[in-house]
Amino acid sequence: MRKILLIFVTIAFCSCKKSNTNYQTSDAMNNITVDTSIERKIDSLLKIMTLEEKVGQMNQYNGFWDATGPVPKKGNQAEKYEDLKKGLVGSMLNVRGVKQVKALQKIAVEETRLGIPLIFGFDVIHGFKTIAPIPLAESASWDLEIIEKSAKNAAEEAAAAGLNWTFAPMIDIYRDARWGRVMEGGGEDPYLGAKIAVARVHGFQGDDLSSSKTIAACAKHFAAYGFIESGREYNTVDIGTSTLYNTVFPPFKEVADAGVKTFMNAFNELNGIPATADTFLQREILKKDWNFKGFVISDWGSIGELVSHGYAKDLKKAAELAVKAGSDMDMESSAYVEELVSLVEEGTVDEKLLDDAVRRILRVKYELGLFEDPYRYCNEQNEQEVTGKKQFHEDALDIAKKSIVLLKNENDLLPIKKQGVKVAIIGALANDKTSPLGNWRLAAKEGTAISVVEGFQKYDGNSVNYAKGADLVIPNTEISMVQEVQVNTTDTSEFGEALSLAKKSDVVVMVLGEHGMQSGEARSRSTIDLPGVQQQLLEEVYKVNKNIVLVLMNGRPLAFPWAKEHVPAIVEAWQLGVESGNAIAQVLYGDYNPSGKLPMTFPKSLGQVPLYYNHKNTGRPVRDGNVFWSHYSDETNEPLYPFGYGLSYTQFSYDNLNVNVVGENEVQVSVKITNTGKVKGKEVAQLYIHDEYASVTRPIRELKGFELIELEPRESKTIEFKLTEKELGFYNNKGEFLVEPGKFNVFVGGDSKADLTNTFTLK
Repeated sequence: MRKILLIFVTIAFCSCKKSNTNYQTSDAMNNITVDTSIERKIDSLLKIMTLEEKVGQMNQYNGFWDATGPVPKKGNQAEKYEDLKKGLVGSMLNVRGVKQVKALQKIAVEETRLGIPLIFGFDVIHGFKTIAPIPLAESASWDLEIIEKSAKNAAEEAAAAGLNWTFAPMIDIYRDARWGRVMEGGGEDPYLGAKIAVARVHGFQGDDLSSSKTIAACAKHFAAYGFIESGREYNTVDIGTSTLYNTVFPPFKEVADAGVKTFMNAFNELNGIPATADTFLQREILKKDWNFKGFVISDWGSIGELVSHGYAKDLKKAAELAVKAGSDMDMESSAYVEELVSLVEEGTVDEKLLDDAVRRILRVKYELGLFEDPYRYCNEQNEQEVTGKKQFHEDALDIAKKSIVLLKNENDLLPIKKQGVKVAIIGALANDKTSPLGNWRLAAKEGTAISVVEGFQKYDGNSVNYAKGADLVIPNTEISMVQEVQVNTTDTSEFGEALSLAKKSDVVVMVLGEHGMQSGEARSRSTIDLPGVQQQLLEEVYKVNKNIVLVLMNGRPLAFPWAKEHVPAIVEAWQLGVESGNAIAQVLYGDYNPSGKLPMTFPKSLGQVPLYYNHKNTGRPVRDGNVFWSHYSDETNEPLYPFGYGLSYTQFSYDNLNVNVVGENEVQVSVKITNTGKVKGKEVAQLYIHDEYASVTRPIRELKGFELIELEPRESKTIEFKLTEKELGFYNNKGEFLVEPGKFNVFVGGDSKADLTNTFTLK
């Protein structure tokens, strides 16, 4: 019987490329294109699917056994194996490598009744085997082309390993540096965040999703996960509708319009309703208002966690609430596969909801080309040729250099001269070949990063020596995705060697910061200073040699006010991936002129957090001769470094700012930028606006345009920005988009504190 049905499916659901009736219809409002030939095939398939098989498509399992080894005989693994053979699994995650993927796909296609192929998902966050800079670092480049290229390379390498779906990009907007997952996104600003998110989606998905070099992207976490209280992972969110519509939603709306194929809902609750069971978010906003045609997957176990939230009394109720709210696929809580059939049979859940979910899932599988060739991603020779190829490493180096931000450079200490200089390199991170890979590097091999010491050793004109100074992590403690990092807070026994080396050196390069596993999911911190004994080491070295270049490796903004006041040169190097040491050495030696800009505000102290540039003015913004204004009594309101900040080995000036209203809700802005220094350099010119009065109060500044330009010494260039209603408007608390008349201020410069300003008025 299975063979007869499989033949029928093969005939009825052959590839779109082989169909002579391949019509497309378009929804002009949302720029959504639907292939009607695919829709007809889905209709036919749905008609012959049993209720159990529909539920199976909505069920995702984590890899549960070595698919090329013995078949599981007992326990949970055996049960999952039987589900797979029965067609009760639609997707798997954390299965990688052509042999493993092909073995599982073979069961789904050749042993189940209908032969529907699996879709294989994986957290391809910043590279697959070849690890690029963490997403927050890439965002510091403000270079959309290289961000897209990074995602494109990651997609090709992952696809060669049999994967066809990534749980990325994370496009949450966030303002709290304590949250470990700030390393995974595009920063604090919705405008920049949206541009970066779209670039990543285009990189992953390309122009042809059925290509064996592309994978489906997933916009996560919908919605508001970046606003969890206290920056503590999995915590509650409580924000107003203005923030929801104007800050949280815009990047998600942009990627929905750009054609992202999947969304992932969030662990948090919003307005007392867990996002996984939020009908407003998933059905009303995403699927209705935005006309999203892809499918929504839960986060890991989040349907089952509805019970822990206190929103569902048991797993059965959780399954009911989630499917009614619009969660199409259950990641690893087994709620759907265990409970949905009975919920439909007893009339609690309408089978039409399952049909809608399955239609969305099958549509993505068709678009990936899996029905045409379930093994299109399973070419072992291609896997060998593509994995770790030279071009990926060259691109990773280019991206890493562009991600570095120069924060301070007193007396032109940088770049370091290449001849006759005694260089001391100090810090455990300087000789670490794993930590620079950062978190979310599941497929990477430990120890594959180029260390800073190795990067410097490629320059042979100077005397370069290394001393650890102190361990960052307690030696011989386990460091993994599931273990807390044990930081050294007491052992200073190796300070002496470092101080001795610093005394006899001309320049000291101190590499300090966080271990790669101190940021990422579940890696929230209650402090954001240099962990362990590193601050003490820095101050001791400073006593014997003040010519310090502080290189920071970290996955979040850190607070280091002492260093800013005392250390002459500071470089934000993030966690830059496999080419980390090469990139840092090339920047510090001047072979690459840094051009990165901060995608997050850096606070002076933890007490300022959450700190972000696009805050509201309040009713008492400035001091008026007394204590009664919005401020701290023991700290200024100013950040350590503002959003958009970053220096170069040259300097840039801005002038001739012209603003003209050229039509209804259309404004032209032009500005001249000049490289006033002695070397060629790149600058990210940034445009901000302030709507002085509105029916909903507006931030003091909002980024509404940027352009990356390169100028020779003394060269000038006039650049132009166009502001349309999209940039000039905002959402009210009902979700209605408005462009209101009134006076606007324009600011243009090299960061969010830009002081070159002009005005215009909308009638």
